Amino acid sequence: MKVIEISESFGTDRLRLADRPEPEPGDGQLLLKMNAASLNYRDWLMVTGRYNPKQPLPLIPCSDGSGEVLECGGGVTGFAPRDRVLPIFAPRWIEGKPDREKLRTTLGGPLDGVLTRRMVVDADSVVRTPAHLDDVEAACLPCAAVTAWNALVVHGELAEGDRVLVQGSGGVSIFALQLARAMGAEVWAISSRDECLARMRELGAVDGVNYKTVPEWGREIRKRSGGVDLVVDVGGGATLPQSLAAVGLGGRICQVGNLGGGSVELNLIPLFMQQVRLQGLLVGDRCSFEALNDLIENKKLRPIVDRTFAWTEAGAALDYLAAGQQFGKVCLSIEE
Repeated sequence: MKVIEISESFGTDRLRLADRPEPEPGDGQLLLKMNAASLNYRDWLMVTGRYNPKQPLPLIPCSDGSGEVLECGGGVTGFAPRDRVLPIFAPRWIEGKPDREKLRTTLGGPLDGVLTRRMVVDADSVVRTPAHLDDVEAACLPCAAVTAWNALVVHGELAEGDRVLVQGSGGVSIFALQLARAMGAEVWAISSRDECLARMRELGAVDGVNYKTVPEWGREIRKRSGGVDLVVDVGGGATLPQSLAAVGLGGRICQVGNLGGGSVELNLIPLFMQQVRLQGLLVGDRCSFEALNDLIENKKLRPIVDRTFAWTEAGAALDYLAAGQQFGKVCLSIEE
């Protein structure tokens, strides 16, 4: 069986096509044929050794993929061959609060990921693919869309008419824009490129600010919007102070990434004087994924795919992602 793996040392130039034994499903498991994958910044960090320098190698990278059932193991009910499914990010996190054990069992590190032609998963660690999506579109959902859903709904407690701020044009932010608009929220945006802000307006954003030309963009967003109710913050250290300036009284900031660094000196006074809630989160459980898919199917939402590479070009695709010029998701097609 062919896989893409990183072995011996880290680096996007160290990814290789390799052979592994054909897997077989055990009781309660499914054998999947993987058809597509999508990339997250975490995948680049993992492959380059920045996420966990002690990660054992070899490793099949990438957590997000779409496939179809080839074979069901003993005792499996509810699935049949040819069903289209999506493995969840943390296979043991089915519902409820996370714990350390659940978050240690994540695909693409420390567990092998989805860049493989065949994959065995527990039957309770997949969700059904929304029927209107193709394989590449569906592969975009497991991390970015579930993260956006949890930031908006589970932790952000989004209500119709709320004002939401999204940051940049990566996968989580574009999903947050699409989902928030589908739920009747007003969306504001920041980006370093005016052309991206224009595209985000086409997707339903009310307005946006170029953070390169307006460094104090938090105050500008607050002035224009009256203060947003919820910020989906992907920048971490680089954006959190301005996110705090943008949010209104009693608002929420969901911290979902650290693209701009993992530490910051922060004035805490606005946090308690304005009763702002700061919430960190890491993707979400299977039940959240199922709820997300219900909305995607009902609204017939389609992920925004920036570019699709062949899976043998995974290294080039990860470098393209790391450059940060994409609008939406970067994907891989897994050929037989």
